Amino acid sequence: MKKKSLLLLTWLLACILTGKAENYPYRSDCLWVTVPDHADWLYKTGEDAHIDVQFYKYGIPRDGMIEYTIGTDLLVSDKKGTVKLKNGHATINMGTSRTPGFRDLRLKTTVDGMTYSHHIKVGFSPEKIQPFTKEPKDFMAFWEKAISEARATPLKYTREYMKEMSDDKVDAYLVRLQTDRRHHLYGYLLYPKDAKPGSCPVVLTPPGAGVKTIKEVTSRSYYQENNMIRFVTEIHGMRPTMGEADFSDIRSAFSEYLEMGLDSPDNYYMRHVYAALVRCIDFLTSLPEWDGRNVAVMGGSQGGALSIITAALDPRVDLCVANHPALSDMAAGSAGLTSGYPHFKAERGLYTDAHVRTMAYYDVVNFARYVKCPVYMTWGYNDDTCPPTTSYAVWNVMTCEKESLITPINEHWTSDATNRLQMEWIKWRLQ
Repeated sequence: MKKKSLLLLTWLLACILTGKAENYPYRSDCLWVTVPDHADWLYKTGEDAHIDVQFYKYGIPRDGMIEYTIGTDLLVSDKKGTVKLKNGHATINMGTSRTPGFRDLRLKTTVDGMTYSHHIKVGFSPEKIQPFTKEPKDFMAFWEKAISEARATPLKYTREYMKEMSDDKVDAYLVRLQTDRRHHLYGYLLYPKDAKPGSCPVVLTPPGAGVKTIKEVTSRSYYQENNMIRFVTEIHGMRPTMGEADFSDIRSAFSEYLEMGLDSPDNYYMRHVYAALVRCIDFLTSLPEWDGRNVAVMGGSQGGALSIITAALDPRVDLCVANHPALSDMAAGSAGLTSGYPHFKAERGLYTDAHVRTMAYYDVVNFARYVKCPVYMTWGYNDDTCPPTTSYAVWNVMTCEKESLITPINEHWTSDATNRLQMEWIKWRLQ
């Protein structure tokens, strides 16, 4: 399929003051169009990728010089060059990759004294990507022990009606769930209005990474409108009704939680979190309104990782939706390969033998092998947070029934339409 069959329309920041550049800034004066000569953005290893590049300002094609670099997904660039824009157009040969993976073309041009940037990733035989991370021999035994220890604490929770989040279609409650002897988490439990006993599927939604309040609670009310009970959680035991100033104070001292306790699998911070996911399913399946059959998990980024992990650890989960899962092939960076979020840094001393050993017990690629239920997974190619290399590493080791929605243009986001489609997928698969 030729390049004209797929257009990538992207917006660039006019001026980057702080933070990370986006491919799609809001209300930019500039438009980049980058079109691979393969419509699906995929090539075989050894096959060259050619990118048609167009640049417009105020909708007018502009001439100028583009500086570009090319490198393996999230790694240091290994090729650079320049190309002239003529009437707003140029073509760049990205070359190829001899090994399965993704290559990233990064573009920069200066027009009217301002510099504009953009990037595009294309894949080479990604169906052959395999994870660097190996499975420990006692992997499932380790997690069976962790879950057993958590379940030694009886299921206990409080539930507080949230009037301001409830309406004529949804009843909302703030739940504090004790997950083991020392830990608890909070979550918003969202019921269809006047839910009847034994009538509702349940959906667990674990959070993305960070120390923050629980977000996107009421924006996806279509779950409750389709008779599903949804439990949207955090993982740190912090009451979500705290003010942002309180979260900011905690965040400043606690932002590196994914590095805490890496010296040993038994000490790692996420040990109690992973076990808590099973306790969340214990809680949801104890509700009198649960239909006794259907249990789904869904989330994105860290939440996508936790969804796959829950599906692997708890056989009651019969449907799993995961967007661009984090925590995937985390130790690959120790070998100079593309690693998943949180992108541990060698210069911080995070790739010792002990640390790499611990990562293997917590890596999504090892849980993915144990998922038995159907999975619906989405990811984009331009994602620099959870790169496509690691999403394919997860996807390729799954042996369960699986469906994918691959959205090459996407960075670290999904559209409202995709989010709704995921609910429809769950609804269609209900027993």
